[in-house]
Amino acid sequence: MYDVKFVYSNFDFFNMADEKKKVVALLSGGLDSQLAVRMMQEQGFEVSAVAIKTPFCDFDCGRGCGFEIRERADDLNVNLKTVYLGDEYIEMLKHPKHGIGAGFNPCVDCRTMMFDAAKKHMEEIGAEFIISGEVLGQRPMSQHAPSLRTIEKDSGLIGKIVRPLSAGLLPETDPEKNGLIKRENLGMIKGRTRRAQLEMAKKYGIENPPNAGGGCLLTDPTFGLRAKDLFSHIETPTINDIDLLKVGRHFRLDEQTKFVVGRNKDENEMIKAIALPDDILLQVRDHMGPVSILRGKNADMYVKFASSITLRYSDAPKGIQSTITISKNNITNEITAEHAEEESYIKFRI
Repeated sequence: MYDVKFVYSNFDFFNMADEKKKVVALLSGGLDSQLAVRMMQEQGFEVSAVAIKTPFCDFDCGRGCGFEIRERADDLNVNLKTVYLGDEYIEMLKHPKHGIGAGFNPCVDCRTMMFDAAKKHMEEIGAEFIISGEVLGQRPMSQHAPSLRTIEKDSGLIGKIVRPLSAGLLPETDPEKNGLIKRENLGMIKGRTRRAQLEMAKKYGIENPPNAGGGCLLTDPTFGLRAKDLFSHIETPTINDIDLLKVGRHFRLDEQTKFVVGRNKDENEMIKAIALPDDILLQVRDHMGPVSILRGKNADMYVKFASSITLRYSDAPKGIQSTITISKNNITNEITAEHAEEESYIKFRI
């Protein structure tokens, strides 16, 4: 009798292990989302991660975030699915339902799109709910209580989003009501301080925790000005237009013409790679300096002016004529120009 009971108990134990409940995590690569995953793993859930790429926070934005996310997923021992939000993200950005932040960041609408993507993955794998590393009060636009509720409502996930770090301060979710998780196992972190998270990182053995701060370029005030300018002059910008925003010094010469000057070797190479057939590329022939690009309907009108600005940012001596190489549609010409005076072009700087 004892032997039969022992065998049954082991069988029941392994059956329960095979039926481990699944959850989907939005993984950013930051510390908070890692902690959220660890908390759910500690409570016996199988976690599957979703990473979101956008034209403004992708794996090639120069911050190494793509590599970090993949590395974090490996460290956490979770499967990782990458979802790219491209054209649909640009459409949203034209008229964000809930407005923009201090830069050009539509954080509430952006988070809604991210949770929409996580929701699809949740349904695909039969997960119970979604988790994220959001902390109540940490972000001024998207992480205060009304915004969190708005995001849940707009994504059709009311009661299905658990934010483990702050869930003890938030309304009860469906997993709590159904007994899948207990409130005493959830955090009560609030605000911008990271002290509690750093203590948790030690507990979970997370070494060299990443610094706080989002990777979205739209939250950067300077980039936000460029983005506002672009969207105010082009009805539907392309991914190529957005890639150009990420490099160089930007000048708006008229309603239909943009001028960008590279700041270093990497940006020069990027500008050459981004250039379209009708764009005009400018480069000082005999001296070190930037690659510049003229783009727009009236670009040809500004070649001389753009040449003088390109010279201004080069090593060419001031006060003498220098040669500028002009390329368009695989045709190359040369013109001479002199340094522009700052007062002649600074008013066009974005």
